[in-house]
Amino acid sequence: MEPKVEDISKKKIKVKRKKKTTRTIKKTLVIVESPAKAKTIEKYLGKRKYEVLASMGHLRDLPKSQFGIDVENNFTPKYINIRGKGDLIKALKKEAKKADKIYLASDPDREGEAIAWHLAYLLDVDDHEKCRIVFNEITKPAINEAVKVPRKINLNLVDAQQARRMLDRIVGYKLSPLLWRKVKKGLSAGRVQSVAVKIICDREREIKAFIPEEYWTIDLKFKKTDTTVDKQESFTAALSLIDDKKATIKVEKDAVKIEKELEKETFIIDEVKKSERRRKAPAPFTTSSLQQDAARKLGFTSRRTMMIAQQLYEGINIGKKGPVGLITYMRTDSTRVSELAQNDARKYILDNFDKKYIPEKPPIYTAKKDAQDAHEAVRPTDVFLLPAIVEDFLSKEQLKLYRLIWQRFLASQMVPAVYNTMSIVIKGGKYKARAVGSVLKFSGFTAIYEDNDKKKDKDIILPEVSIGDNVVLKKILPEQHFTEPPPRYNDASIVKTLEEKGIGRPSTYAPIIETILARGYVVRREKKFEPTELGFIVLDMLEQYFKNIVDAKFTADLENSLDKIAEGLMDKNNLLAEFYTPFEKTLEKAETEIGHIEIPEEVSDVRCEKCGRLMVVKQGRFSKFLACPGFPECRNTKPILKDTGAKCPKCGGRIVERKTKRGRTFYGCENYPNCDFVSWDMPVADKVCEKCGANLFQHRYKNGKVIFYCGNENCETRKDHPINEELNKVKVKTANKKDKTK
Repeated sequence: MEPKVEDISKKKIKVKRKKKTTRTIKKTLVIVESPAKAKTIEKYLGKRKYEVLASMGHLRDLPKSQFGIDVENNFTPKYINIRGKGDLIKALKKEAKKADKIYLASDPDREGEAIAWHLAYLLDVDDHEKCRIVFNEITKPAINEAVKVPRKINLNLVDAQQARRMLDRIVGYKLSPLLWRKVKKGLSAGRVQSVAVKIICDREREIKAFIPEEYWTIDLKFKKTDTTVDKQESFTAALSLIDDKKATIKVEKDAVKIEKELEKETFIIDEVKKSERRRKAPAPFTTSSLQQDAARKLGFTSRRTMMIAQQLYEGINIGKKGPVGLITYMRTDSTRVSELAQNDARKYILDNFDKKYIPEKPPIYTAKKDAQDAHEAVRPTDVFLLPAIVEDFLSKEQLKLYRLIWQRFLASQMVPAVYNTMSIVIKGGKYKARAVGSVLKFSGFTAIYEDNDKKKDKDIILPEVSIGDNVVLKKILPEQHFTEPPPRYNDASIVKTLEEKGIGRPSTYAPIIETILARGYVVRREKKFEPTELGFIVLDMLEQYFKNIVDAKFTADLENSLDKIAEGLMDKNNLLAEFYTPFEKTLEKAETEIGHIEIPEEVSDVRCEKCGRLMVVKQGRFSKFLACPGFPECRNTKPILKDTGAKCPKCGGRIVERKTKRGRTFYGCENYPNCDFVSWDMPVADKVCEKCGANLFQHRYKNGKVIFYCGNENCETRKDHPINEELNKVKVKTANKKDKTK
């Protein structure tokens, strides 16, 4: 029997194959400053090839416990790793060793450049390598473009940051101990902050020295009678000239005399002018103008504005789109806008308004003389991301600020608003009065944004008149006025003043304000800055011995020198030597000449319940308070309570004015915590409920309406009181308005 032949064509042969070795793909490490920014950028670059980590700001700095600058050795700084950041530094070093490339993507300013330089040192990256990437906005095109064109670390920018840091260190660490010894422990003096304190103190001295002067104005109400149509039109004109000279009325006696003479005069139209006025759109936001507008329109402090702007810049999670950077870099002094952003704005305006709202050429706005112009203006990264689209993903504050930036940018790319104006001069004997009318002809940029803090201009319509027409004087309206002192600075006006005087730069305005508040040299009352007694004492000492430190021009010149270092036109060590040598001599002189300065204490009539001493008034960070002079043996403190004159409806104690930690005023019983009565509404001492005798409270609505109600919750007339009927009507009105809005 023949052997069986196996058909090998049908047989599966097992072949041993070598196992694939999994090769680890080396990633590019990108280091930014914040986790939010890292998350947004990683989304655009992709996790497969890139790893994005955050340094959480600076990792190295001058030591807190010592001067940290070797003056004898060319002002060499001694940098140390910041306490508490050791684990983060280790983690970054570990990831850096695994990475194929390292890109340092800190913020595109001097501070960001210095952070990149310190990171390069810690991670053993050669600062001559092309390891630095910068971008003005956190969008996919901007990030991808930045990665394509990395550059070397700009050592001129690093030097400028180091020079600023060391100047501040010299002043802070040399001058502050002098203040401790001569005035009070815990004080400090700053190079830029001291100038800000001087500006606020100088304004306060102006206010205190101001003597109001009386003056009068006279408005005249005229009627034009049209006999053919039996129609009467009235209008008001202001008395402007007497014998062709400006009408200056000092006292009531003169006003009465003029009023009597005007009653005898007959009046005719002496002059009629018609013209067209164009109001240009404002430039897109810089850091300064953003802080000013946010303060005026939203009530934000500078710090709050910059904090929210940082969040919008770094990226907000927009649903399915993930993290999106909504605005460009918010620290800038430039009004420049990219061509792409301008084209997008023009397309949006064309689609949503009309062709006539678009200028022939995109507008170009001139920056101020000393602007660094390193970045674009503050604008939305995508004009098609309307505030209404992102509303559900933003907090109320984020939405308010984003809407403001979006509207301002779009308005800046629109044509001017056009007004028809009319000016009428009415003559009667030696007197002339002027009436000015203005009617909006074409809204232009005001269709989306109003560039002042008032509501949109109301049309003032004057009647059609001709030269020689007779008009009838119907009423004379004299009014007494008094000149007012210059106002105290608020967040908007102090930032504007600092910018005008060249004090600080876009990134420093908010820290300057926060520092002088924290030091107790200035307090914020009703959104305005008021210097404290301590502020005046420290300023007086600095003005006597360290004039340069509080001199606005000297400080501005230093800022210009720092700009020159950034441009490579000046050596940082030369600037430090020029500053330090005379400063050290002045310091030695002040040490020997200044005696101990006693801060006078205001003694109250309130006795300390613990030791019986009369308590003294102290200035805290937010407001004044009472403290026992027996400190440290007796540490008793209590708030200063302002009596409203009203009685507590619960226990009959006094109702006093109190403050929350954020400075908001509320009203409560003096017997707290034994009595828990509190109210946001102000009690009225001279108004009581007819039924129960309790004090009435005043409630003010946003529409300006004020109502009164009984403070006693158990009063039987509280709900049925006629005053509360009015309250309910207002509530219904407000609710209806909200429904309509929705």
